[in-house]
Amino acid sequence: MNENPFFSPSYVFKTQKKLEATEMWFLRRMLRISWTAKKTNDTVLEEAHTTRLLISKIRKRQATFFGHVMRREKLENLVTTGMLEGKRSRGKQQEKLIEGLTDWLKAGKSLEAIEATKDRKKWRTMIANAVKQGT
Repeated sequence: MNENPFFSPSYVFKTQKKLEATEMWFLRRMLRISWTAKKTNDTVLEEAHTTRLLISKIRKRQATFFGHVMRREKLENLVTTGMLEGKRSRGKQQEKLIEGLTDWLKAGKSLEAIEATKDRKKWRTMIANAVKQGT
């Protein structure tokens, strides 16, 4: 019963959908499209000559900040990786930031992603490839 709802997969999915809806709302406002106009999101994106970018920009910034924190090797590093002493809480374990980033970067294991942060050039390449794939 101590499960944190902010890290459950359904909450992350809902948040992503809300961010995508907000991005489309911004585009409709910039193009002065009425909310009653029956235009699909694809039509609005074509009219704006753009694609959805908000989620990928957020992920990119999360990844660059994560790399910065991991290279510092201070308290933030321990908290982010979750390598603190003590018992784990009961119930389904919370998804950690590193797990979400490794899925996005397609790094395989979280340890591989942590090791990649040590080499700044390799880390930037991994981020650039993930952004290019548009995941």
